[in-house]
Amino acid sequence: MRTRTLFLSPRVNATGQALADAARRRGMQVETLRDWRVPDEWRGTPGATLYAGPLFADVVAGEPGLGLGLLEAPPDWLARLPYELKGREIEFSTVAEARQLRRPAFVKPPNDKSFPARVYPDGSRLPGPDAVDDDTPVLVSDIVAFAVEYRLFLLDGQVRTGSRYFARGELDVAPLDEDPRRDEVLSFAARLSEMGLPSAVVVDVGLRAEDTPRWAVVEANAAWASGHYACDPDAALDVVLRAARPVAEFTAADRQFLRPLPEVVRD
Repeated sequence: MRTRTLFLSPRVNATGQALADAARRRGMQVETLRDWRVPDEWRGTPGATLYAGPLFADVVAGEPGLGLGLLEAPPDWLARLPYELKGREIEFSTVAEARQLRRPAFVKPPNDKSFPARVYPDGSRLPGPDAVDDDTPVLVSDIVAFAVEYRLFLLDGQVRTGSRYFARGELDVAPLDEDPRRDEVLSFAARLSEMGLPSAVVVDVGLRAEDTPRWAVVEANAAWASGHYACDPDAALDVVLRAARPVAEFTAADRQFLRPLPEVVRD
């Protein structure tokens, strides 16, 4: 059986360290890339996987780098969810269209960090064309508040591990299994299994802060770029291994969810 290799970005965060420890316990190799390029001897490494932010992953994941595919939810996935699962109006648009907004809204890029995700008083406060291309996709959402939020690593539609990460307006981290709402979270998450997600993904869910609290999806995230909070690192690694791997290993069902990677020209 070939040895898998976990590649990390130059700036290894706490999740990267936890995943690296989990990988070593399995006998996997762990390598940290020292800059924004893949050394010749590591290009196309058989059995490679990656944990890194989207900008770094765009540079090193594809050819002529590691030769990986990266799973992520479709950029319009959250907007297309039924209202009873998202709990607010969400529009999939472009930043050029969003700049025409004349009301407060929560605006975010779906699958990267090309500009800050936050509440904007109106569209004029969004980054201009000199900073963000007009056709950059965005999600424009009604402003809502969540009383508590959870991160879930999903594999084949099932929660492999989860963590509370936000409560009462501040960071509040605890394993899902220790949270009193565990069964409610899992029951709501089960409703997402047929909602057009890749086989390996991270979904954040939360309990709306309102007179009649209701569960709703906060957002979907790529497993290969998501923090684990208090999730079990071994279970999270299972999801990362499925989400970032050599392109030839992906099933036909998952290929539709591969992140479009830019062409990278090497000297």
